Amino acid sequence: MDARLVTPFHALRLALGLTATLAGLDKYFNILANWASYVSPPVAQWLPIPIHTFMAVVGVVELAVGIAILWAAPRLGAYVASAWLLLVSLNLVLGGHFDVAVRDVVMSIAAFTLARALEVPGFATSRFDTTWSAAHKVTA
Repeated sequence: MDARLVTPFHALRLALGLTATLAGLDKYFNILANWASYVSPPVAQWLPIPIHTFMAVVGVVELAVGIAILWAAPRLGAYVASAWLLLVSLNLVLGGHFDVAVRDVVMSIAAFTLARALEVPGFATSRFDTTWSAAHKVTA
């Protein structure tokens, strides 16, 4: 791997992992935002559970994704984050939050880029990445 890519790669992984983790935690505290207000009316009507309960589930998913990216399974976590952020963006568009939806699409692209970078032979950045990739026969 080109040594010039190491720092940007680590910064991207840290930023995406911490963002998911902190957003997940905040679903229980609503310090950063009132997260329930971002659930679009069509999604709120479709949900079989109260919005508060739904946001608690969202918090668990985001915590799991953040931990996966930072430590447990970075490639899988990055792919899940990419798909998750596209779903979040769709919800935001349905609710008229276009500015936030654009940001989440960009973050989804960043997460997809991270996942693809982790598939490049020699790009693993920890012993766990190397072991997991070998066990799951990851090839470029």
